[in-house]
Order: sequence, then C-alpha cells, then structure tokens
Amino acid sequence: MTFWQKIKLYIWDSDAHLKSRFERRLLRKARLDFGMLVIGCLGFFMRYLDSANLANAYVSGMKEDLLMNGNQYTYMGTFYTIGYALFQIPGTLAVTRVRPSLYLFVNEIGWGIFTFAQTGAKTYNQMYAFRFMVGVFEASFFPSILYLMGSWYNKHELAKRIAIFHLSGSLGTSFGGYLQAAVYTTLDGVHGIDRTHMLVNYRWLFIVCGCMTTPCAIGLLLVLPDLPSNTRVWYLSQEERKFALERSIALGKSQPGEKELNWTLIKRMLLTWKWYGLVLGYVVYGSSCQNTSYFAIWMKSAGYSVVERNVIPSCSYLISALCIFLWGFGSDLTGSRFAFVFGPLFYGLLPTGILAFWPKNKDLILFAFMTGGVQLMTAVFYTWANELLADDNELRALTISSMNGLQYSVAAWLPIVIFPQTMAPTFRRGFPGTFGLVIAGLVSRDMTHVAGLSHSPMQIIIFGIKLLADRDERRATSLRNSTAFNPAKAKSMSLGDAPFTQEEISFEKELPVVEEL
Repeated sequence: MTFWQKIKLYIWDSDAHLKSRFERRLLRKARLDFGMLVIGCLGFFMRYLDSANLANAYVSGMKEDLLMNGNQYTYMGTFYTIGYALFQIPGTLAVTRVRPSLYLFVNEIGWGIFTFAQTGAKTYNQMYAFRFMVGVFEASFFPSILYLMGSWYNKHELAKRIAIFHLSGSLGTSFGGYLQAAVYTTLDGVHGIDRTHMLVNYRWLFIVCGCMTTPCAIGLLLVLPDLPSNTRVWYLSQEERKFALERSIALGKSQPGEKELNWTLIKRMLLTWKWYGLVLGYVVYGSSCQNTSYFAIWMKSAGYSVVERNVIPSCSYLISALCIFLWGFGSDLTGSRFAFVFGPLFYGLLPTGILAFWPKNKDLILFAFMTGGVQLMTAVFYTWANELLADDNELRALTISSMNGLQYSVAAWLPIVIFPQTMAPTFRRGFPGTFGLVIAGLVSRDMTHVAGLSHSPMQIIIFGIKLLADRDERRATSLRNSTAFNPAKAKSMSLGDAPFTQEEISFEKELPVVEEL
C-alpha cells in the first residue's frame, strides 16, 4: 500500500489500521458503504428534491397560476410539515420490526405518486392535500436511514457517513433550482403545457421529479442492507452477514427484539435525561435554521430573473453541503462531537444577525443567504444521539425520530407566526426571531445570572449533554476497572438506571477472527 493510499484510508476511517482487510472490504469495497450510502443518498436526494420543488415552483409561475395572493405558500409548507411530523415516530419504530428495505420502498413509491399528482392541481386547496400526503410518505426515510447507519457503523466511521448522507439533501435542494431553470428554458409548450404567460410551466417540475423517484425506490428495495440482525442483501455473503452481526454486538449495539416494543419503551424514554436533552436541543437548533428557505422569495422581490432566482440559491446549498461534509469528517478525525456542534452554531450569529438587522446593502443580504447553511451540524448531532443510546435499540429509534419529528412539529406553526408571506421579503418577525434562537444557543444574557454567570437555554442544553455524557463515561471507566465489575449484570442494565453506556462495557465475546481476503 502506497503512502498516499494510507493517507486516504486514514482520512476515511481513522481506525483502519486496527481492521482486517476482510472488515475494510465489508465496509467499503462495493459492500456495506455501497448499499447504505449510495442508495441512502439517492433516496434522500429525491426526498429533498421532491419537497423543495415547492419553492422553485412558487417563484416560477405557481403563485400566479393558482391565485396565491395571501399566505397560501406558507400553508402549503405547513400541511407538508404536519404530515411529515406526525408519521416520523411510528414510521421509524416500524423499521425495527418490518424489513426496512420493503417498508421504505413502499413509502418512496407513495411520495412519488403524490409528487406526480401535484401536476394536476387546479387550486391551492388541492395542493394542501397533495403536500400533506407527500409529507406523510417522506416522513420515515430520513430518521430510518440514520437509525440503520447507527446500527452498522462504529464511532470512527459514523459521523462522516451521516454527513455524506445529509449533504445529499442539500445537493437535492440545489439541483432543484437547476432543474427548474432547465424546465423553464427547454420544456416550452410540450404536450400543451405552455409558458407563454409564465404561468403553468412549473408543472413540468413535478412530472420530472416523479419520474426520477420511482427508479430510486426500486434501487432501494434491491440494495438497502436492512439491519445486521435481518440482512439478506445479495451482495453480502453468509460469512459477511455473520461477521457484521457479531461486530455490531461487540460494539455494544442493542439488537431489535432484545427489549419489547410496548409501554415500557415510554417509561424508559421518560426516565433518561438523554431523550429530553437531545430532543430539546435539536428542536431549538432546527428552529434557528429557517432563513435560507426564503432566499428565492427575496430574490424575486429584488428583481432577479426566473433563472437567477432558481440557480443562485442553489449555490448556497452547495456551500452548505461542503460544510456538512467538513464537520462530519472533522468530528470523526478528532473524536469530538461537542466541538463540531458548538462551532458551527457560533458562526450562525453572522448571517442570521445580518438578516435580523436587514441592512440596505444588497450584497450583505446576499452574503447572509449564501452562507446561512454553514451552521448546519445536523450530522454530528445525530451521530452523538446514536452513540449515547447504543444500548437500547428501540429507544434509539424513538429518540432519533422524536428529534426530527418534534422539530418539524414546531416548524408546522412557527413559520405562520414569524414568516407570514404578507411580510415578505424582510420578514421583520422571522429573521430577528431566528437570530434570537442562535443567541439563545451561544450567548449569555445579562438579565439572568446564576452564581455570577449568565446562561441561556440552548447553552445549558448543549453543555448539559456534554457534561452528562462525560459523567457517564467516567463512571463506566471506573466500573470497568473495578474488581467487583460483573459483565452479566452490566449488560442487563439500561441507560435509564446505569451510570454508563453499553458501548463502553467490555464484552466477554471478542470480534471473530476471519481469514483476510
């Protein structure tokens, strides 16, 4: 192996030198990474493309065609968000019992059908119904893939892979702008959909997106590896499947069925600090990231052309994708989740602050919209959640879906309050509101003092998660080194009643020795 190959291997997996060739091949060479990352990224790309096409359609003729003169655009987003939020938790829990590839295939076909249906919408009331159903079928995909990744990968592998998966959503949103620009300039009058008055050409966007979704769904059914405990995927041999399951168990990851899916799950949720801290922290963070959704609307009011207001915002999503990639890789290389959660949020003060004060300088506003996605550290946050809850499979699925679902529940009503369309493009409640949420996450308030220091809600949440996680790790280390340590008793304890995480327990069974290929 050359020096450059060793460098690349270390960047991709910093613990690669501790793995056999067999294990490295399982992860990378047309094996697990192929099935999990490639098909997951394609599906998430389409999920974002299908959901983001509303903004592109709105600024490309839908507003005039459907006579949207009030807050109808905001309501369309709200109906989508309601459907998306309601089905997050039940959908993600379902994949702990139903084969994920089959369940997610049905859902992706469903959202493709209702993406097609938007082509025929005659009124904005029909669009409300279609957007709701798109949200229902898209709800399970994102948290389910996060849950699956947390079931397969270790702490040196997970963040960068979640980052790559997550940035595919930014690429999907970015591609939507270019796609709508291409639709506007090329599909002129084809089969009676005429852009003579720039009113109905946007319908082609829904047709093209629907056509792209179906092949991705079929690929997901054939390629997604499911869980280590029930995988039957064709590209993994029986030996590799056995190795993957034993590897997952040795990493301290609880398997489906070890604990019942009943009311005891709710009890475990309520009795652990992790559910409260992770969900509340993510809801506040997610609510502060809404500004870039209104980029195209500002550009339309500023006099940019149809092509410009579809293409330029797409560039901002490419910047977001790059930052998501860097934060995930940096987190895996350094081993720090906290630093790569706190750092991007700190930068968020700059673009949200510019939009909050709304300067007369047009270039400053453009800069704020273009770099608003730098603060996105979603991949690292979800990696943290997967690791903290590794010992309880069902609680991990519930917490991940709760984080995303409850954040979207807030997003269902918050834009109506602070981003009403009648206040476009300056949104004098919305941009100052998101700026306040970032401040709540990072800056102490002079009005509140505790022991001579001031603390904000989000700051307490982020630091609280860090302090409690460190406390659990110290207790686990102490218990592991104790002569009285009993592995059988430790494995039977849950995060709600034990001062340590399952991942940190020494198991009697080691990883199997497999002959290198």
